[in-house]
Amino acid sequence: MNIVIAAGGTGGHLYPAIAVAREFLRRDPSTRILFVGTTRGIERKVLAHEGFPLQCIAANPLMGKSPMEMLKALITLPVSVWQSLRVLKQQGTDLVFGVGGYTSPGMLMAAFLRRIPGVILEPNAHPGLANKVVAPLVQRIFLAFESTVQCFDRRKTRVVGTPVRQAFLESSSPDAVGIQKGPQRHLLIFGGSQGAKAINSAVIEALPLLAPMKDRLTITHQTGEADHARVAAAYEQAGVPAQVVPFLYDMPTVLRGADLVVARSGAMTIAELTVCGKPAILIPLPTAIYNHQLRNAEVMAKAGGAVLLPQSELTGAGLAQTIMEIFGEPQRLNTMSRESWNMRRSDSAELIVRECYDVIRRRHEASDSARAL
Repeated sequence: MNIVIAAGGTGGHLYPAIAVAREFLRRDPSTRILFVGTTRGIERKVLAHEGFPLQCIAANPLMGKSPMEMLKALITLPVSVWQSLRVLKQQGTDLVFGVGGYTSPGMLMAAFLRRIPGVILEPNAHPGLANKVVAPLVQRIFLAFESTVQCFDRRKTRVVGTPVRQAFLESSSPDAVGIQKGPQRHLLIFGGSQGAKAINSAVIEALPLLAPMKDRLTITHQTGEADHARVAAAYEQAGVPAQVVPFLYDMPTVLRGADLVVARSGAMTIAELTVCGKPAILIPLPTAIYNHQLRNAEVMAKAGGAVLLPQSELTGAGLAQTIMEIFGEPQRLNTMSRESWNMRRSDSAELIVRECYDVIRRRHEASDSARAL
């Protein structure tokens, strides 16, 4: 079986697709999987690390851009569709899987034109434009949140959660939920796959206030490539030991070792936090399209697994105070961990792949019936 996955741009689009790709291969190791993306996202670096092939097409983001950039994206779309048609023909594709973002529309339009079944995943509490546009063309729409069903044709939707990589699940168990034994606490800070300058700056301001805890606090901080030198220098100047890295490839191991996480609230982040039962201070990206990160964070905060800290209220002093308050109340930290765990969906990838097989089977049966007439 040949699967083409259109995903890229950010980790929030790419990593759920990788989880689904792994599940396809677990079920049938002979499955051939090709990722389709662009040269502008993180897919080239990440997929090389994960061992999946990537083919790039022309595609440009549309939402949140200037009128000139939006015009360029619209002009590029026919080129994207034409390139996608070639890819699908060359691959002998049985199914196209899209995860939103600007790579998906051209590929899913091409799949529709070639009568190849298509499915999409919408991991956010508020759907993006790309998935809204292609939804009428696909056979299944996989959702992370029940509240999103109203935005699509209910007959096509399946609420399955957001798929996470198997590595997050291997050592996750209810017994592991809660703060680590011993006096030390571990804080994980990351702002998504590309980092977050606002979070980095707030942490730099918070370091002098956190310095008195340095003997009982360890920190891992993913900064993003652009801000790594500045943040690393700030930790050294403050005398706070930390692992400061541009990017974390082994997020499953790092996340499982954390007692508290400071992060953005993309759909992938929420899924990974909850599948590991980790409490969090969530700082939604205020410029996210449709403010979907705020909606994601509100869901987790309402469940009791996170504290929502809007970026408009973010200061170094406020962040330090929130971290120290949570670490100062072990019972609160444990309660947040349990509520985070209660939100987890560990079977998302399995459910998606099962439905994909059903979609392919139905299309083959329909084709056989048509030839028999």
